[in-house]
Amino acid sequence: MTAQELEIAVLKGNIPKIVYLYGEESFLIERATKLLLDRAIDPSLKDFNFNVFFGNESKGVDIADAAQTLPMFAERRAVLVKRAEALKADALETLLPYVQNPAQTTCLILNGSKIDQRKKIFLELKKQGALVEYKRLYDNKLSGFIIAEAKILGKPIDGAAADLLSFLVGNNLQELSSQLEKLLVYAGNRPKITVEDVREIASSSKAFTVFELARFLGNRDLQNALKSLVALFLNGEDAPMMLGALARHFRQLWRVREMVEKKAAQADISREVGINTFFLGEYLQQAKNFKRDELRSLFAELYRCDVASKTGGGQPYSLMHGLVFYICTGAMR
Repeated sequence: MTAQELEIAVLKGNIPKIVYLYGEESFLIERATKLLLDRAIDPSLKDFNFNVFFGNESKGVDIADAAQTLPMFAERRAVLVKRAEALKADALETLLPYVQNPAQTTCLILNGSKIDQRKKIFLELKKQGALVEYKRLYDNKLSGFIIAEAKILGKPIDGAAADLLSFLVGNNLQELSSQLEKLLVYAGNRPKITVEDVREIASSSKAFTVFELARFLGNRDLQNALKSLVALFLNGEDAPMMLGALARHFRQLWRVREMVEKKAAQADISREVGINTFFLGEYLQQAKNFKRDELRSLFAELYRCDVASKTGGGQPYSLMHGLVFYICTGAMR
């Protein structure tokens, strides 16, 4: 079963008797768990009909006993097992008979970061369609998540604003949701969240400074790039994170440069590279500042700095300071 199929079923009132939610995206797992619990049991009777276990400290027999207990004053009870990946082999064996024949009046929810599909219990869960994976979202899916999340919160967000927020925060969905809540308050009575709102809210964040550093390097603005670099180190940012963000930015510039040379239409460039049309003009201008051989040399230098920063091959500030000079002064030419 997919995450979307589970959500649709639950919203229609089809509560599963057993489901195992797992994967890298803990934020979505927690959200799905809350939806299940909200729909499965009456909140006013939660004290009577809800049990929570932790996989690293629970026995299979205790979980099975709780799941087999009849609900009190309600049609259903719920049992939640957190950190289910930590359940021991004997606990999984004990739970297998229950999984094969779950109670009709219980919703058993197991949350875990991973599964071992070689084990019988997971083969049984898969056969029942009870395994639901929540993968970490790729960068090109983040804007869609932000737009949908903003709609749920009750205020739409401009596509360009969603793109900027995804760049600044990355694929930490918990942080994205938190920033959206701040933006909702900041936007007040205005009809939608704009790029200006995102810039204002994020202007003091480390991520925004990295975004600005990338822009200044793309424009070969040495003075402002050095100011951004100092701000990043004062905020405690580490070199690998900065290098990762810069690598992403210059990969996009390289792709833009290639498509410009092929005389591609701006709409095609925007779609293929994944850059909102609101920002495309700036990327086109920056791409003109670098020839292909310069970009090739730049990536070699980014790689060298990344390896050095992770292996003690130089002081982080000295490495980044040298990289900024290397890019802005045209030393790669």
